Amino acid sequence: MLRSHLRTVVVVVLAAGLLALFLYKVDLWGAMTAIAHARPGWLALSLATMLANLALRAFRWRYLLEPLGNATFGNAFRATAVGFAANSVLPARAGEVIRPYFLSRHEPMSATGAFATIIVERLLDTATVLAQLAAFVLLFGASARVSNPLAFSAVKWAGASAAGLTFLALAVLFVLAGNPARFAAAMARLERVLPSALAGMIARIAEKFARGLGIIRRPGRLLAAVALSVPLWLSIDLGIWAVTMAFGFNVPFTGSFLMLAFLVIGVAVPTPGAIGGFHSAFRLAATTFYGAPDDAAVGAAIVLHAFSVGPALLLGLFFAADAGLNLSRMRQIADVATEQGNPA
Repeated sequence: MLRSHLRTVVVVVLAAGLLALFLYKVDLWGAMTAIAHARPGWLALSLATMLANLALRAFRWRYLLEPLGNATFGNAFRATAVGFAANSVLPARAGEVIRPYFLSRHEPMSATGAFATIIVERLLDTATVLAQLAAFVLLFGASARVSNPLAFSAVKWAGASAAGLTFLALAVLFVLAGNPARFAAAMARLERVLPSALAGMIARIAEKFARGLGIIRRPGRLLAAVALSVPLWLSIDLGIWAVTMAFGFNVPFTGSFLMLAFLVIGVAVPTPGAIGGFHSAFRLAATTFYGAPDDAAVGAAIVLHAFSVGPALLLGLFFAADAGLNLSRMRQIADVATEQGNPA
């Protein structure tokens, strides 16, 4: 319990620091004025893409879950919304644990197996974002290269490093999924050489990666999930680009590929709802590469974050309440999972 409270304090301090950095020397009146003058048609398009994105995520998740059972789209959608809502109000991306737990309450499948599919999902997401970034760097990034060559070079090197780590993680998952018996034997040997508590924790964490990885042994279903990742992330790109158009920024559609890469880094900071990290990342990309006015970039970041979080938060809290799951219970589930290395 003490560890949980300490983690909460650290996350709150981190979020406050990032927000302070985001708002440093910002004319808040200017930011609010930019929001008031944003074009509503583009804003409506951006909001619509966020709802479409939630549905596409649920649809793709069903393909990843198929080796565990045939989850309905409705249950996958509700669980996805609940998970994203939990990410918005709880620290350390607790929704990644809540989501499989919620699904297991409505479908005859284990939460640990469902959790493993989320690991695969995150790697597919990372690979898709990196592919878009590579396309931008190689084909569409001439204007960004000219506007800030040093930052553009840093983006290239960071993207290449992330790509290497992602493909390494995918290779590990293929090994785990390809030979479960060898993996179990390796875990048994590990328990004999490490302290029992540490070995048990590692074994539990590794087991939930290995279980539910059956999708990797089914190339057809995996390719379908990969294919669905493309429209999913293009819908996110469209939502980002629509906000830049609403605020009058000179950003081509393919520029959203670069801005998305920055936002993925900002979202990785484990604050509730990516508060602070999301905002700072958008502001940095918009002003550094596309010359957006600082106050308008702040206003656009606030609006895009509200659109990114709002629909899933409202839907997720509604679905959770309808299932008798409140925020206190969500926090308990996340805390137990963190301590035991198991989502349920």
